[in-house]
Amino acid sequence: MDDVDLGGFVVRRARESEADALAGIDTVAAGCDDERRESIRRWCREGLAVVAQGPSGLLGYCVVEYTFFGHGFVTMLMVSSAARGGGVGRGLLDVAAHACATPKLFTSTNVSNQPMQRLLRRAGWSPVGLLHGLDDGDPELFYLLPVAGTNSAPVT
Repeated sequence: MDDVDLGGFVVRRARESEADALAGIDTVAAGCDDERRESIRRWCREGLAVVAQGPSGLLGYCVVEYTFFGHGFVTMLMVSSAARGGGVGRGLLDVAAHACATPKLFTSTNVSNQPMQRLLRRAGWSPVGLLHGLDDGDPELFYLLPVAGTNSAPVT
């Protein structure tokens, strides 16, 4: 993937050496969640993560995998608390949609995550289903973004 300049920041493929820095801006990993830290390392190592980088450093990251019934799935979207509300999340989602290798791109978020739901709606995603049982008392809401002009293979 080529670097994408979005004005105040650039979106590019994450480097394996940046896994610890990404864990530092990830609210779950920063809370000493070893499983999330290992996932971040794997996503970086396998080239699945893209990062938003501004003059101050890394602002957020996004991971797209192709394990959801053969479709693209935004497994993770994380923006540092200091960069939220500045277009970083939307930029990462837009780059993920543009690079998606399948005609459909899915993601999910907890019903309690209202900021993510607002972001997805503003970015043109549609709610398509609700799944109970993943997190007790907080169902998972699934979203779909039909992708026009998809690539023929996952971006590597």
